[in-house]
Amino acid sequence: MVDDAQVRRTGEAGHDVSGRARGGGIDARGASGHSADGGDTIVAVATAAGAAGVGIVRLSGPRSRAIAEAVCGRALQPRHAHHARFADAAGETIDDGIALRFDAPRSYTGEDVAELQAHGSRVLLQRLVERCCELGARPARPGEFSERAFRNGRLDLAQAEAVADLIAAGDLAAARAARRSLDGAFSRRVDALADGLLALRVHVEAAIDFSDEPIEALGLDQVSARLEQLAGELDAVFAAAARGQRLRDGLHAVIVGPPNAGKSSLLNALAGSERAIVTDIAGTTRDLLAESIRSDGVELTLVDTAGLRDGGDAIEREGMRRARAELERADLAIVVVDARDPDAGHAALAAAAAAAPRRLWLHNKADLLPAAARPPRAPEGDAVLRVSARTGAGLEALHAWLREAAGGEAAGEGASGAFSARARQVDALRQAAAELAGGRRALAAGSLDLAAEALRAAHDALGEVTGRIVPDALLGHIFSTFCIGK
Repeated sequence: MVDDAQVRRTGEAGHDVSGRARGGGIDARGASGHSADGGDTIVAVATAAGAAGVGIVRLSGPRSRAIAEAVCGRALQPRHAHHARFADAAGETIDDGIALRFDAPRSYTGEDVAELQAHGSRVLLQRLVERCCELGARPARPGEFSERAFRNGRLDLAQAEAVADLIAAGDLAAARAARRSLDGAFSRRVDALADGLLALRVHVEAAIDFSDEPIEALGLDQVSARLEQLAGELDAVFAAAARGQRLRDGLHAVIVGPPNAGKSSLLNALAGSERAIVTDIAGTTRDLLAESIRSDGVELTLVDTAGLRDGGDAIEREGMRRARAELERADLAIVVVDARDPDAGHAALAAAAAAAPRRLWLHNKADLLPAAARPPRAPEGDAVLRVSARTGAGLEALHAWLREAAGGEAAGEGASGAFSARARQVDALRQAAAELAGGRRALAAGSLDLAAEALRAAHDALGEVTGRIVPDALLGHIFSTFCIGK
């Protein structure tokens, strides 16, 4: 049996079955996990919580091989599956299963990695983790495996975040979008933009030394034309990323309208259950009521609100205040009006809904309209549909519109280029577009210094998407949202 003192870090040669190494050994240091070269070996359960047929304990770091071989009591060949008996320090069997070893840099993290595949009992898996810690590993932090993959150049930051998105995908469309980001579809588009900006930045900074020369001689007309082209490409990437974010995070839609327009009935119809109380009494809904639903593969958070009107008691007025506050953080305002009197309170509703970036006017109770009713209208730039929450008329068109608003073609089965994105990445792209616009203005005004600085800031903003330029504090926040075993 291999004891703790025999755990050694060795090369490919020099192992016997016990795991002893001929020369070059290091001592095991308990749970601190620091090896002679300053690197930690980390360990965690890499499978989901709960009983299962198979569970995986993953190791990454310079001692992975030695620790795994000590647990297994045998040498492990790289990229081979070995049936092994996993034992504790006294030689008692913890479990038996499959052991695998992946040597740096050809592993997920870019470090030496080992995996112990046992039965999926949480008790057994935790005992294996404890045994690995006894032999010199330490428990991994949330997302530390993916963080190491990023730091070792195996993934960029957008790809690393896509790992978590793929794990959390709620449907096939979201999984496919995350898979494309993990494969680098998003990163390649951002990197191409960054390369283009860098080339122009170099050109502008070189031209600063010759600013007395005519613009034509400096080639700045071509720079301006190329900047225009890059701005269009950046707008396209931003739009695609915004769709990817909505596909990942869903759409936050707030339902507003006057009392008794059918807001709560609409929420119930979309949710498929009686989530909100519906009566003929004005002011029945006093507080916010949120319901998450999945519509045609798109996640939607619908928030029913108090009816907006003048007057009401103190509780109802507080409900209306909360409704207006909710609109300020909404992706979409769904303005529900009575189709028989759509102009009632129109100006006040339009003013309240203006806080949301997009607005859909729903003319509800269409089943009560005469056959010759005029088509519904909405303010310029807003969408409009006619529905009946009671009969279901128009709800199919509403679902289609919401799917398009939440992800467009990204939610469709036939989409081939959709990729997942996060709010952080969309914000970085928005910042890059703003800086690029400032650079174009500065260049047009002949201010080369300001143009160069704006191009540098735009380039840095793009670098935040893929992690080329990102503070360690932000990295810590990003990876802390991952599961432990990833």
